[in-house]
Amino acid sequence: MDGRLQRLRTPPALLAPQVRTTRVILATAHLDSDPTNNAQANLKALCQRCHMIHDRPEHLRRHRLGFLMSRALGDLFTGRYHT
Repeated sequence: MDGRLQRLRTPPALLAPQVRTTRVILATAHLDSDPTNNAQANLKALCQRCHMIHDRPEHLRRHRLGFLMSRALGDLFTGRYHT
């Protein structure tokens, strides 16, 4: 060797296959979207992705209401917003 660094190349056949792992955390979802209703029949354990998909309509409703509340004091049809 003449003092230069040499790269060792491992043939692809000798490399271990890459394994991808993910951590799945279960969350309890309220099936009727009412957090005060904790009846056993109303609760379901879902992964985070499924829980977000299940709650999407409620999240969109809350987002819309928050947006409207930041823009006005009330709504023409529903009256004043209550915080």
